[in-house]
Amino acid sequence: MPFGEIVCGSPGSGKSTYCYGKYQLFTALQRPISIVNLDPANDTLPYPCAIDISSLITLGDVMDKHGLGPNGGMLYCMEYLEANFDWLEERLKELGDDAYVLFDLPGQVELSTNHESVKNIVEKLTKNSFRLAAVHFCDAHYITDASKYVSVLLLSLRAMLQLELPHINVLSKIDLLSQYGDLDFNLDFYTEVQDLSYLENTLSASLPPRFSALNMAMISLIEDYGLVGFETLAVEDKNLMLNLTRVIDRATGYVFVPPAGSNQPPGTIEENNTGPAIRPNTYALFSSAVAPLQGPGSDVRDIQERWIDAKEEYDAFERKEWRKEGEMVRDQAARASKIRERKAPASNLNASDDMQL
Repeated sequence: MPFGEIVCGSPGSGKSTYCYGKYQLFTALQRPISIVNLDPANDTLPYPCAIDISSLITLGDVMDKHGLGPNGGMLYCMEYLEANFDWLEERLKELGDDAYVLFDLPGQVELSTNHESVKNIVEKLTKNSFRLAAVHFCDAHYITDASKYVSVLLLSLRAMLQLELPHINVLSKIDLLSQYGDLDFNLDFYTEVQDLSYLENTLSASLPPRFSALNMAMISLIEDYGLVGFETLAVEDKNLMLNLTRVIDRATGYVFVPPAGSNQPPGTIEENNTGPAIRPNTYALFSSAVAPLQGPGSDVRDIQERWIDAKEEYDAFERKEWRKEGEMVRDQAARASKIRERKAPASNLNASDDMQL
């Protein structure tokens, strides 16, 4: 059974960067991963692309042929992909039943909040046995402004209601948050979407008084649904990437089955070369489905300390650790080189003796 993620969000929120970072992480973990680019305007892909929509249609061709603007042309491209879904279906079958696929969507937010084509494509994928989760990215700097934060909450809620998938909202670029000033509340207020009535004074100070009733109505709407919450991400932070991966795996029910011969508890995996869909992993099943999320990156208080309260101190500590690691690797390489040099004369001597004989 193939699994995957619908990666969506506004332009510049870090979707393609996340896809590339996850490709690097999964490659290091020996987990299968394929990336599908569904943005017909993206011609500079940072990641290796398994399927590219530009092989089917491009935004430039649509704009030239039909005289459409960028937004109208993008809607046309998504409608064209929906009408030619068999093109995508055939290429996804080539990835196999054990595929894990990232679908990198365009940045136009209406595609995941209002327009029906992406929703219909997702429904067709789920009917083809894909287990999907929507991963919705929002730039973290929006939480530094109360009105922008409410807008992001409404956008996230609308995407959740539209796509109707297991949904993970992500505050991306959390490592840059300290550049935009101090937060009015601790980070957990924004990630857990706590009592939003505390924003009333801030909203009233930044907007004319006639909008106060509208502000409270939007806040009540978000709280009545009670659906929106956020994970945090800095793509360069391995701990945050691993934590987000665990959250997504739990949402989709994905259980990673390591390759045969890997270092796992005895009796937890079958030692054969069949795919993960056939070769179960009992240990991973219970550890991911039952156990609480633990480890670095799982506690928002640790994230606040690392990236907001003491970012400079942590950066200095990491640079020091990286320097030590680099020196250790350099010393290991030097020792290995000396060992090879010692062995080389003996090999040459043996070879000359053979020639004399």
